[in-house]
Amino acid sequence: MVSLTVDHVRTARAKLAPWIRRTPLLRSHWLSTLTGTDVWLKLESLQHTHSFKLRGAFAAALALVEQGSNSAKSSRLVTASAGNHGLGLATAARALGLRATIVTPRGASETKLAAIRATGADLRPEADSYDDAERRALALAASQGATYISAYNNPTIIAGAGSVGLEIVDELPEARTILVPVGGGGLIAGVALAVKGAGTSHLAPRTSRHVVGVEAAANPAFRVALEHGRITPILVQPTIADGLSGNLEAGAITFDIVRRLVDDLVVVSEAGLRNGIAALLAHERLVAEGAGVAAVAALTGHHVTPLEGPVVAIVSGANIDAVQLLQIVTAVTDCGKTPL
Repeated sequence: MVSLTVDHVRTARAKLAPWIRRTPLLRSHWLSTLTGTDVWLKLESLQHTHSFKLRGAFAAALALVEQGSNSAKSSRLVTASAGNHGLGLATAARALGLRATIVTPRGASETKLAAIRATGADLRPEADSYDDAERRALALAASQGATYISAYNNPTIIAGAGSVGLEIVDELPEARTILVPVGGGGLIAGVALAVKGAGTSHLAPRTSRHVVGVEAAANPAFRVALEHGRITPILVQPTIADGLSGNLEAGAITFDIVRRLVDDLVVVSEAGLRNGIAALLAHERLVAEGAGVAAVAALTGHHVTPLEGPVVAIVSGANIDAVQLLQIVTAVTDCGKTPL
């Protein structure tokens, strides 16, 4: 297994440049006032496909193309996804002339499923859960002689996702705290490699950059794993943060990276996620899905203490169904007050 470093992230960023968008890093007056420190938003919600997942997916697909083989294994991709990774892989496959099969839970977001269908990928929304989708996708890849591309347990996926961290350091080298949503750990592993391995600043040497993960309280797979010192199955609970749902694959390489490089891990409740969605829309006129707003929810809920600024909160995705968004905003604002 490749021992990942910031150099792998830099290589991935260079290869991704023609295919992805360098997303905005914007200061939030609202969150800066609320927390009493300087807060910036890294808007991966404005990425092509409206999710950071495109970065890793394109990196993995490009790596297969670079191998130069015409075999079924290099031209046929299979993955399991709650939606965003599948959309990223389907988008990359279409652009590169590959074939993609995406296995999702039956109850996956219709917004995400419709976007996957639009790419022409083979969409199979037939699993009972995310964990079941992983099992089905792995079996399908083996039976078809195709390549299985994990959403997080893949060094190229992690390196691609880490390009987010390099962009943050490029634009705000003095950043002290980076808040990252955590599901399988691909994003936070890549970001931690990037921000702790990138060049130093006289204001914020790399050793003083703090990376904080944010999980949904309904699915604290990493918190439980870190408490036990090993990947430990949890009972997966329903959550609006579908992109953060599910157990970790046995032997997931993200676990060791997170254990070594991530400074803290916090959890946010379903109410906190819902308030975060409504508040981000009310104050910044920005849309985020449940998983995408996790870092913002950690700030509005004051879960990170002490909070050293400047702070960057990664808004990782915006693929939320319109009906669900309306329901959340209506419920949160029923009292007639602007959400915090």
